[in-house]
Amino acid sequence: MKSQPSINLEINGETFSYRLFDALREITNTWSQREAAKRLGISHAVLNRRIRDAEGKLGFKLVETTGAGSGLSPQGMMILEKYQSYLRRLENRGVPVIGGGPIATGLMDALARQYGLEVVIYTTDDLNALKMAEMDIVDILVLDDPVHAFMHDLDFIPIARDDLVLVSGSDENLENIEQLQGREFVEVIHSAQRLAWNTLDQLRVDYEIIDVCNYPENALKMVKRRENLLTFQNRSFMSPLLDSFSVSDIMADDTSHIISMVIPDKDEADKKDELEDFSNFIQGKGQDIIREWGFGRID
Repeated sequence: MKSQPSINLEINGETFSYRLFDALREITNTWSQREAAKRLGISHAVLNRRIRDAEGKLGFKLVETTGAGSGLSPQGMMILEKYQSYLRRLENRGVPVIGGGPIATGLMDALARQYGLEVVIYTTDDLNALKMAEMDIVDILVLDDPVHAFMHDLDFIPIARDDLVLVSGSDENLENIEQLQGREFVEVIHSAQRLAWNTLDQLRVDYEIIDVCNYPENALKMVKRRENLLTFQNRSFMSPLLDSFSVSDIMADDTSHIISMVIPDKDEADKKDELEDFSNFIQGKGQDIIREWGFGRID
C-alpha cells in the first residue's frame, strides 16, 4: 500500500489545511492561478477564495501579480517553504538515518561501512538524539549512556561495552581516588560521564566541574590547554590517543556500561528487513569489528 503524507499547519493561532499549501505550490510551478486551479481539479473561483480567506486570517498577501503572471509574495514563499520542510520529515527516506551520541555514532559509522550499508549519520548528544527519534527523523537511535534508554522505557539492543578512563594533559600519575580531592573537571554533557560523577559523589570526593562541552574532542582540547584540568573519556575513544595524554583506569570498574541501539518500528517492510539484517550483523560478525575499534564485545 502506498501512502502520501499531508499535514495541516498552524500559523499565528490559525490552522490552515494542506489544500492551501497545495495551491501555493502549484502557483509557484505555473505562475498562473487558472493553471494551478486546473492542476488541482478545482475552479479558479474556489482557488481564489481559498487564498483570499487565508490572506484575511493572516493579515498579509500570499499571492501577488508579477510581470510573469501570479507568484508568491515573500511571506507566501516563506510559509510554503516552512510547510514543505515539515512535509519532508514525513516522507520515506531512501537511505537509513542514524542519530546519537558521538561515541555510538562513531562506532556505527565503522560498522555500516564494513557491512556495506549506505547511511546518513547525525552526531549530537543523547538527549537531542532522543528528540530526533521522537520526531521520526532517525531510523536507528544509538545512545552513549544506557540510562536514557531505561528512563524512556525503550526496547534497546546492547551492541558494545565500554568504560571511562581518567584523562590528564600533564604527566601526573593518578593511581587512587584520593588524588581527585579538590580537582577540577570538564564535563561532556549528557554522556556516560554521569557514571563517574555519581561514583565520586558516593565516595564523597570533593571535586568541581568548572566547564562543560558537547563533544569529547573539545574536552580534550580544554584539558590540553589548561594545567591540572581533568576529564573522563570513553576508553574506546582514547585508545588511539594514549601517547598524547595521561590516562588512568582507577574508575574503570565503576563506569563500565553498554552502548545501546534502538530501531523504531517501521511500516515499510523493505526498510524493516534491511535494518533487522544490519542489527543481526552487529550482534554477530560485527562484534569482531567492535573489538577492533576499542570496545568490548557484548557476547
